Amino acid sequence: MRVAAALKAKGGDEFAKPGSIIEIKFVKGESLSLTASRLLALMILTAGGDAWEDRPHRIRKADIRRGHKGNERITDMLQELHRTLFAVDDKSWRGKKATLLFSLISRSKEETDEEGGETGWIEWEFTPDARKLIQASETYAVLNRQAVLGFRSNYALKLYELGALRLHRRQATWRGDMQALRAALGIPPDVYTDFAQLRRKVLEKAKSEIDQLAHFRVEWREIRQGRTVTEIEFRFEPKSAPEVLETVDELDRHSAGRQARRDGAVESVTVGQGAIPAPRGAVSAKKPSEATFPVGTLRFGHDDLLEIGRRHGGGWDVDLIANGFREHMGERLEKLRGAKLIAAWKGFCEGWFNRRGRP
Repeated sequence: MRVAAALKAKGGDEFAKPGSIIEIKFVKGESLSLTASRLLALMILTAGGDAWEDRPHRIRKADIRRGHKGNERITDMLQELHRTLFAVDDKSWRGKKATLLFSLISRSKEETDEEGGETGWIEWEFTPDARKLIQASETYAVLNRQAVLGFRSNYALKLYELGALRLHRRQATWRGDMQALRAALGIPPDVYTDFAQLRRKVLEKAKSEIDQLAHFRVEWREIRQGRTVTEIEFRFEPKSAPEVLETVDELDRHSAGRQARRDGAVESVTVGQGAIPAPRGAVSAKKPSEATFPVGTLRFGHDDLLEIGRRHGGGWDVDLIANGFREHMGERLEKLRGAKLIAAWKGFCEGWFNRRGRP
């Protein structure tokens, strides 16, 4: 919750989602649709560090419509969140193993009177069980709002969240059998019963979207008994600095043509100003659009860059990582400004830690 509050105060597109919510299990046969999953992400982003508190939270309907192209009914998404049940392992009053079933939101209000062109608001409250789960979570994933709203596959969004949650662990992997895989991604038991079909319709599509929109890549390994695939192991790896820049550019482009760009069928064109706004004072006293990566130490006058190195560099000396970053980027470093520089620096720090482990 401290991380969530800090990211919300900082502004920008990054927000923290509790690991306990990411890894929550759907009741058998149930899962959230893509639009409802996006709405839940926006709710968590909006609530920030206050998500655990017993109070209502509010979001403008215009902010929801902006992410959903205006063609989904907010009422339907709210009702889906109300009726979807989740399950967590718990103890009974006798101390025996038990399964707790609950919903994530207890009540909601949607303004229907939109006089004068006012788009209205929605208000909701998380259930006591959800708030308890959020508050007790010891892990979190840092997600990007534009990436979350950019996914066209619900399975890709779920795998993206799992990858973001594990990216900075010593072993950035997820492994499970077919039942665990279906539970983690919300795949109904009667859908894609043939693994070849599941690989083609779920895994390959999810990988292509994640590799295009996320700040990391995903690979998987199939574990077999004879000719039958019994387990899957996903491996998540941070992208290099140039790859992060390509991702930032892609998030800034219009979603129209994204599939073709992913398949290499069209020529890439960049539109807009930048997907992730540079934090104030992120690089130097210059304007974000003018600032470049400093030549000397980051310990004086570059607090935001220093904080990124400390947070994502795994305990390595930040100036040591910075020297590696300068050597890796070479002449390209002079052309980096603002959001792209921040994204490239963060991605390099993550890759440094991932390749070397802790000092």
